[in-house]
Amino acid sequence: MSNPDGAVLQLSLKLLEGTAFHDYFIPGIMLTILVGSTNLFTVWLLIRRDPSAYNWSLAAGIILCTWVIAQIIVLRAIHWMHFMYFVIGLMIALLAFQLKGKWMV
Repeated sequence: MSNPDGAVLQLSLKLLEGTAFHDYFIPGIMLTILVGSTNLFTVWLLIRRDPSAYNWSLAAGIILCTWVIAQIIVLRAIHWMHFMYFVIGLMIALLAFQLKGKWMV
């Protein structure tokens, strides 16, 4: 978000052609709020051993997978990192689903 022109990540603004975005600032804010804050909140709950941590972890994994799918649809492009982050989100969701109901020892 500090460099919305994409230069730091070597992202071309041409990727955003045909979308509602003119630079990467708004997508960066959305990514931070939706994906980042959900995962950070989940980590905090896991540290506190809160019983709702697995529900939030499941939500965080689903949100990450949804973000990746939405990004592929909006950009009309696919990159190897999409696969990597989708698999990470899927693993988070599946692990949380598996552990849900089984409290940490």
